[in-house]
Amino acid sequence: MFTDDLLKGKRVLITGGGTGIGRAMAERFLQLGATVYICGRRAEVLQKTAAELSASTGGTIEGLTCDVRYDDDVEKLIEQLWAKGPLDVLVNNAAGNFLARTEELSSHAFDAVIGIVLKGTINMTMACGRRWLAAQHKGVVLSIATTYADTGSAYVVPSAVAKAGVVALMRSLAVEWGERGIRCVAIAPGAIRTEGAFSRLLPVPELEKKVLEHHPLHRFGTLEEISNLASFLISDYAGYINGEMVYMDGGEMLAGASIFSLIGRRIPDAAWQIMKPKKQ
Repeated sequence: MFTDDLLKGKRVLITGGGTGIGRAMAERFLQLGATVYICGRRAEVLQKTAAELSASTGGTIEGLTCDVRYDDDVEKLIEQLWAKGPLDVLVNNAAGNFLARTEELSSHAFDAVIGIVLKGTINMTMACGRRWLAAQHKGVVLSIATTYADTGSAYVVPSAVAKAGVVALMRSLAVEWGERGIRCVAIAPGAIRTEGAFSRLLPVPELEKKVLEHHPLHRFGTLEEISNLASFLISDYAGYINGEMVYMDGGEMLAGASIFSLIGRRIPDAAWQIMKPKKQ
């Protein structure tokens, strides 16, 4: 399936594409023939990633700054991209999250996560969707959700609220826009080791151990695995998949509650004080 031309001719935008899962997807899409654009708030990170991936894959990639929380930023970016031709795929990957006791979170902490995850996804999806519909151009929206989007989860409540909204948006638009050529899909990844996520959510080895003990496969997912799944879902091979959230968690959710609900109850008060998020 993963031939070098699987995504040939497709122009793909990945939000939060400079690091972690976003970067891994960008690399895989380039290997499969796509033209890739990555966006985020840190220009130096985007430029470094674009240069490295261009050199390693020989593909065409460009990094562009954008704060997805703000309509004006998003519209400016999408106009800039559309001037060169319509996008074919939008990947909503930009996210924020941290492990915290909910009663200790300020309204700004909620705003920070919901603004990036939910409002950012809405802004990007609507900016691309309106243009696709007006031009009768087929498109795909892939959103990175989470395994607790349907169930909720203690200790990551802002993320749970935001991701639930992302999944509701995906399922709703899959029906509304599907007949006009726009597919909407999502991936719900389990724990995948990335520097940023693990430093905030599993900051000490003891927590990693608890996660692995709970996990049916006793391992974390890999960037290669989620990148391959994403490549399939945005490809023409997945043309009849619409409105689906694919769980890629090794069976973690089937084994019980969200891992954050399980480990959060075992964290002592002193540790919570150390882990308390900075003011947003």
